[in-house]
Amino acid sequence: MGAMRESPGRTCPVSYRYPVDSFAGPAALATDTLWIAGGLYGNRYALAALLEAFETEPGDKALIFNGDFHWFDAEPGEFELIDQAVAGFHALRGNVETEIAAPGEGAGCGCAYPDWVGDQTVGHSNRIMERLRSAALASGRDLGRLAALPMTAVAEVGGERIGIVHGDAESLAGWSFSQEILSTPGGVAHAEREFARTGVRVFASSHTCLPVLLRLPGERALVNNGAAGMPNFRGERYGIATRISVRPYRGALYGTRCAALYVDAIALRYDAAAWERRFLELWPAGSDAHRSYYERIVSGPVFERAA
Repeated sequence: MGAMRESPGRTCPVSYRYPVDSFAGPAALATDTLWIAGGLYGNRYALAALLEAFETEPGDKALIFNGDFHWFDAEPGEFELIDQAVAGFHALRGNVETEIAAPGEGAGCGCAYPDWVGDQTVGHSNRIMERLRSAALASGRDLGRLAALPMTAVAEVGGERIGIVHGDAESLAGWSFSQEILSTPGGVAHAEREFARTGVRVFASSHTCLPVLLRLPGERALVNNGAAGMPNFRGERYGIATRISVRPYRGALYGTRCAALYVDAIALRYDAAAWERRFLELWPAGSDAHRSYYERIVSGPVFERAA
Protein backbone atom coordinates (compact mmCIF):
# COMPACT_ATOMS: atom_id res chain seq x y z
CA MET A 1 0.00 0.00 0.00
CA GLY A 2 2.20 2.83 -1.23
CA ALA A 3 5.91 2.95 -2.05
CA MET A 4 8.58 3.12 0.61
CA ARG A 5 12.23 3.98 0.33
CA GLU A 6 14.66 1.61 2.00
CA SER A 7 16.35 3.67 4.72
CA PRO A 8 16.29 3.79 8.54
CA GLY A 9 12.84 4.85 9.72
CA ARG A 10 11.25 3.90 6.38
CA THR A 11 12.20 0.23 6.18
CA CYS A 12 9.69 -2.32 7.50
CA PRO A 13 11.71 -5.28 8.82
CA VAL A 14 10.65 -8.75 7.69
CA SER A 15 10.28 -9.67 11.37
CA TYR A 16 7.42 -7.17 11.65
CA ARG A 17 5.20 -9.29 9.40
CA TYR A 18 2.70 -11.55 11.16
CA PRO A 19 2.25 -15.28 10.59
CA VAL A 20 -0.67 -15.92 8.21
CA ASP A 21 -2.71 -17.57 10.97
CA SER A 22 -2.29 -14.74 13.49
CA PHE A 23 -6.02 -14.12 13.80
CA ALA A 24 -7.08 -17.78 13.90
CA GLY A 25 -7.41 -19.95 16.96
CA PRO A 26 -8.75 -19.21 20.44
CA ALA A 27 -9.09 -15.64 21.69
CA ALA A 28 -6.46 -14.42 24.17
CA LEU A 29 -9.16 -12.87 26.35
CA ALA A 30 -12.95 -12.61 26.56
CA THR A 31 -14.87 -9.77 28.14
CA ASP A 32 -18.01 -7.65 27.88
CA THR A 33 -16.09 -4.37 27.49
CA LEU A 34 -12.64 -3.86 25.99
CA TRP A 35 -10.67 -0.64 26.16
CA ILE A 36 -7.77 -0.24 23.70
CA ALA A 37 -5.14 2.48 24.00
CA GLY A 38 -2.39 2.89 21.43
CA GLY A 39 0.09 5.72 21.13
CA LEU A 40 0.32 6.71 24.80
CA TYR A 41 3.81 7.98 23.87
CA GLY A 42 5.06 8.20 27.45
CA ASN A 43 2.48 10.81 28.52
CA ARG A 44 2.04 10.14 32.25
CA TYR A 45 -0.97 12.47 32.45
CA ALA A 46 -2.79 10.68 29.63
CA LEU A 47 -2.02 7.41 31.42
CA ALA A 48 -3.65 8.76 34.59
CA ALA A 49 -6.72 9.92 32.64
CA LEU A 50 -7.02 6.54 30.92
CA LEU A 51 -6.79 4.55 34.14
CA GLU A 52 -9.29 6.83 35.86
CA ALA A 53 -11.78 6.45 33.00
CA PHE A 54 -11.28 2.69 32.85
CA GLU A 55 -11.78 2.40 36.61
CA THR A 56 -15.29 3.88 36.27
CA GLU A 57 -16.29 1.26 33.68
CA PRO A 58 -18.73 -1.17 35.32
CA GLY A 59 -18.96 -4.92 34.85
CA ASP A 60 -16.63 -7.37 33.13
CA LYS A 61 -13.87 -5.38 31.42
CA ALA A 62 -10.28 -5.45 30.14
CA LEU A 63 -7.72 -2.88 28.99
CA ILE A 64 -5.04 -3.51 26.37
CA PHE A 65 -2.25 -1.18 25.28
CA ASN A 66 -1.68 -1.80 21.58
CA GLY A 67 1.82 -0.44 21.25
CA ASP A 68 3.91 2.74 21.41
CA PHE A 69 3.19 3.33 25.08
CA HIS A 70 6.79 4.61 25.24
CA TRP A 71 8.23 7.50 23.18
CA PHE A 72 8.64 10.87 24.89
CA ASP A 73 9.59 9.25 28.23
CA ALA A 74 13.30 9.38 27.41
CA GLU A 75 14.49 9.68 30.99
CA PRO A 76 15.09 6.58 33.14
CA GLY A 77 12.61 7.44 35.90
CA GLU A 78 9.92 8.49 33.44
CA PHE A 79 10.44 5.32 31.40
CA GLU A 80 10.17 3.19 34.55
CA LEU A 81 6.93 4.90 35.62
CA ILE A 82 5.23 4.22 32.27
CA ASP A 83 6.58 0.72 31.86
CA GLN A 84 5.59 -0.38 35.34
CA ALA A 85 2.02 0.87 34.91
CA VAL A 86 1.53 -0.78 31.52
CA ALA A 87 2.90 -4.08 32.83
CA GLY A 88 -0.23 -4.45 34.96
CA PHE A 89 -2.46 -4.84 31.88
CA HIS A 90 -2.58 -6.68 28.57
CA ALA A 91 -0.19 -5.18 26.01
CA LEU A 92 1.13 -5.54 22.47
CA ARG A 93 4.48 -4.18 21.39
CA GLY A 94 4.58 -1.40 18.86
CA ASN A 95 7.53 -0.50 16.71
CA VAL A 96 8.79 1.71 19.57
CA GLU A 97 8.92 -1.13 22.10
CA THR A 98 10.38 -3.47 19.49
CA GLU A 99 13.21 -1.11 18.58
CA ILE A 100 13.91 -0.31 22.23
CA ALA A 101 14.31 -3.94 23.23
CA ALA A 102 15.47 -5.72 20.06
CA PRO A 103 16.64 -3.14 17.52
CA GLY A 104 16.67 -4.32 13.94
CA GLU A 105 19.63 -3.53 11.71
CA GLY A 106 18.79 -0.47 9.65
CA ALA A 107 15.26 -0.15 11.08
CA GLY A 108 15.83 3.18 12.83
CA CYS A 109 12.68 4.02 14.77
CA GLY A 110 10.82 1.15 13.08
CA CYS A 111 8.05 3.51 11.97
CA ALA A 112 8.17 2.37 8.32
CA TYR A 113 7.18 5.89 7.30
CA PRO A 114 5.60 6.14 3.84
CA ASP A 115 6.77 8.62 1.23
CA TRP A 116 4.28 11.33 2.21
CA VAL A 117 6.19 11.80 5.51
CA GLY A 118 9.16 14.12 5.07
CA ASP A 119 12.79 13.10 5.57
CA GLN A 120 13.24 15.62 8.39
CA THR A 121 10.50 13.93 10.44
CA VAL A 122 12.08 10.53 9.80
CA GLY A 123 15.45 11.80 11.00
CA HIS A 124 13.93 13.29 14.16
CA SER A 125 12.22 9.98 14.97
CA ASN A 126 15.38 7.94 14.48
CA ARG A 127 17.24 10.19 16.93
CA ILE A 128 14.35 10.14 19.45
CA MET A 129 14.62 6.37 19.38
CA GLU A 130 18.34 6.47 20.10
CA ARG A 131 17.82 8.64 23.17
CA LEU A 132 14.82 6.59 24.36
CA ARG A 133 16.78 3.35 24.05
CA SER A 134 19.53 4.79 26.25
CA ALA A 135 16.97 5.82 28.88
CA ALA A 136 15.36 2.38 28.76
CA LEU A 137 18.70 0.65 29.31
CA ALA A 138 19.45 2.94 32.25
CA SER A 139 16.01 2.41 33.81
CA GLY A 140 16.70 -1.13 35.00
CA ARG A 141 13.42 -2.37 33.54
CA ASP A 142 13.25 -5.85 31.97
CA LEU A 143 13.54 -5.07 28.27
CA GLY A 144 13.23 -8.77 27.50
CA ARG A 145 9.62 -8.49 28.61
CA LEU A 146 9.02 -5.81 25.99
CA ALA A 147 10.68 -7.89 23.28
CA ALA A 148 8.47 -10.86 24.21
CA LEU A 149 5.16 -8.98 23.93
CA PRO A 150 2.98 -10.20 21.06
CA MET A 151 2.43 -8.21 17.86
CA THR A 152 -1.27 -9.10 17.58
CA ALA A 153 -4.11 -10.32 19.76
CA VAL A 154 -7.65 -11.58 19.29
CA ALA A 155 -10.21 -10.76 21.95
CA GLU A 156 -13.83 -11.80 22.21
CA VAL A 157 -16.30 -9.12 23.20
CA GLY A 158 -19.83 -10.40 23.59
CA GLY A 159 -18.77 -13.46 21.60
CA GLU A 160 -17.54 -11.37 18.63
CA ARG A 161 -13.89 -11.60 17.52
CA ILE A 162 -11.84 -8.41 17.69
CA GLY A 163 -8.47 -8.24 15.91
CA ILE A 164 -6.07 -5.99 17.84
CA VAL A 165 -2.92 -4.77 16.12
CA HIS A 166 -0.48 -1.89 16.32
CA GLY A 167 -0.13 -1.32 12.58
CA ASP A 168 -2.44 -3.11 10.16
CA ALA A 169 -3.59 -6.66 9.43
CA GLU A 170 -0.25 -7.70 7.91
CA SER A 171 2.55 -5.86 9.69
CA LEU A 172 3.48 -4.29 13.01
CA ALA A 173 4.28 -1.01 11.27
CA GLY A 174 1.86 -1.27 8.35
CA TRP A 175 0.05 1.87 7.18
CA SER A 176 -2.94 0.39 5.37
CA PHE A 177 -5.22 1.35 8.31
CA SER A 178 -4.22 5.03 8.01
CA GLN A 179 -6.51 7.92 7.09
CA GLU A 180 -4.47 8.49 3.96
CA ILE A 181 -4.80 4.94 2.60
CA LEU A 182 -8.42 4.46 3.68
CA SER A 183 -9.43 7.67 1.86
CA THR A 184 -8.86 5.81 -1.41
CA PRO A 185 -11.11 3.17 -3.04
CA GLY A 186 -8.16 0.79 -3.27
CA GLY A 187 -7.44 1.20 0.44
CA VAL A 188 -11.03 0.41 1.39
CA ALA A 189 -11.08 -2.61 -0.92
CA HIS A 190 -7.86 -3.87 0.68
CA ALA A 191 -9.39 -3.49 4.15
CA GLU A 192 -12.47 -5.45 3.06
CA ARG A 193 -10.24 -8.28 1.88
CA GLU A 194 -8.44 -8.33 5.24
CA PHE A 195 -11.72 -8.69 7.09
CA ALA A 196 -12.76 -11.52 4.79
CA ARG A 197 -9.38 -13.23 5.28
CA THR A 198 -9.33 -12.99 9.07
CA GLY A 199 -13.02 -13.26 9.93
CA VAL A 200 -12.91 -10.62 12.68
CA ARG A 201 -15.84 -8.32 13.42
CA VAL A 202 -13.66 -5.29 14.32
CA PHE A 203 -10.03 -4.38 13.72
CA ALA A 204 -8.50 -1.97 16.24
CA SER A 205 -5.16 -0.30 15.46
CA SER A 206 -3.15 2.84 16.26
CA HIS A 207 0.28 3.14 14.58
CA THR A 208 -0.50 5.88 12.05
CA CYS A 209 -1.36 8.38 14.81
CA LEU A 210 -4.58 9.87 13.38
CA PRO A 211 -8.06 8.56 14.24
CA VAL A 212 -10.22 6.47 11.90
CA LEU A 213 -13.64 4.90 12.25
CA LEU A 214 -14.72 3.12 9.08
CA ARG A 215 -17.88 1.07 8.71
CA LEU A 216 -17.60 -1.79 6.23
CA PRO A 217 -20.15 -4.21 4.74
CA GLY A 218 -21.22 -7.15 6.86
CA GLU A 219 -21.58 -5.19 10.11
CA ARG A 220 -17.81 -4.73 10.44
CA ALA A 221 -15.70 -1.77 11.52
CA LEU A 222 -12.09 -0.61 11.42
CA VAL A 223 -11.14 1.73 14.27
CA ASN A 224 -7.84 3.52 14.81
CA ASN A 225 -7.68 5.52 18.05
CA GLY A 226 -4.99 7.81 16.69
CA ALA A 227 -3.08 8.63 19.87
CA ALA A 228 -3.96 8.18 23.52
CA GLY A 229 -1.18 10.55 24.56
CA MET A 230 -1.48 13.43 22.06
CA PRO A 231 -4.22 15.65 20.62
CA ASN A 232 -6.01 14.14 17.63
CA PHE A 233 -7.98 17.15 16.33
CA ARG A 234 -7.08 20.76 15.68
CA GLY A 235 -7.49 22.83 18.84
CA GLU A 236 -8.66 19.90 21.02
CA ARG A 237 -6.04 18.90 23.59
CA TYR A 238 -6.94 15.35 24.62
CA GLY A 239 -6.07 11.81 23.67
CA ILE A 240 -8.40 9.07 22.46
CA ALA A 241 -8.97 5.48 23.52
CA THR A 242 -11.17 2.93 21.77
CA ARG A 243 -13.97 1.21 23.70
CA ILE A 244 -15.73 -1.88 22.32
CA SER A 245 -18.60 -3.19 24.40
CA VAL A 246 -21.93 -4.96 24.56
CA ARG A 247 -23.13 -1.82 26.40
CA PRO A 248 -23.49 1.73 25.03
CA TYR A 249 -21.35 4.56 26.41
CA ARG A 250 -22.76 7.93 27.31
CA GLY A 251 -20.54 10.80 26.19
CA ALA A 252 -18.47 9.16 23.44
CA LEU A 253 -16.81 11.49 20.93
CA TYR A 254 -18.16 9.38 18.07
CA GLY A 255 -18.98 5.74 17.47
CA THR A 256 -20.87 3.10 15.56
CA ARG A 257 -22.76 -0.15 16.08
CA CYS A 258 -21.49 -3.46 14.68
CA ALA A 259 -23.96 -6.30 15.16
CA ALA A 260 -24.36 -6.43 18.98
CA LEU A 261 -21.27 -4.31 19.68
CA TYR A 262 -20.83 -0.61 20.39
CA VAL A 263 -17.54 0.78 19.04
CA ASP A 264 -16.76 4.20 20.52
CA ALA A 265 -13.97 6.76 20.71
CA ILE A 266 -13.47 8.01 24.27
CA ALA A 267 -11.77 11.32 25.05
CA LEU A 268 -8.88 11.11 27.53
CA ARG A 269 -8.96 14.60 29.00
CA TYR A 270 -5.57 14.71 30.63
CA ASP A 271 -3.95 17.76 32.25
CA ALA A 272 -2.70 19.33 29.02
CA ALA A 273 -0.89 22.23 30.72
CA ALA A 274 1.01 19.89 33.06
CA TRP A 275 1.93 17.63 30.14
CA GLU A 276 3.20 20.58 28.11
CA ARG A 277 5.44 21.62 31.00
CA ARG A 278 6.76 18.08 31.46
CA PHE A 279 7.33 17.64 27.72
CA LEU A 280 9.41 20.83 27.65
CA GLU A 281 11.48 19.56 30.56
CA LEU A 282 12.18 16.34 28.66
CA TRP A 283 12.41 17.84 25.17
CA PRO A 284 13.31 21.56 25.19
CA ALA A 285 13.16 23.81 22.16
CA GLY A 286 15.51 22.64 19.44
CA SER A 287 15.34 18.97 20.42
CA ASP A 288 14.15 16.37 17.94
CA ALA A 289 10.83 15.65 19.68
CA HIS A 290 10.15 19.35 20.10
CA ARG A 291 10.72 19.99 16.40
CA SER A 292 8.41 17.15 15.35
CA TYR A 293 5.69 17.17 18.00
CA TYR A 294 5.44 20.36 20.06
CA GLU A 295 3.03 22.10 17.69
CA ARG A 296 0.72 19.09 17.77
CA ILE A 297 0.92 18.87 21.56
CA VAL A 298 -0.18 22.50 22.01
CA SER A 299 -2.50 22.95 19.01
CA GLY A 300 -3.39 19.49 17.67
CA PRO A 301 -2.78 18.16 14.14
CA VAL A 302 -4.02 19.75 10.92
CA PHE A 303 -7.18 17.66 11.13
CA GLU A 304 -10.59 18.71 12.41
CA ARG A 305 -13.25 16.57 14.00
CA ALA A 306 -16.43 16.34 11.94
CA ALA A 307 -19.29 18.29 13.46
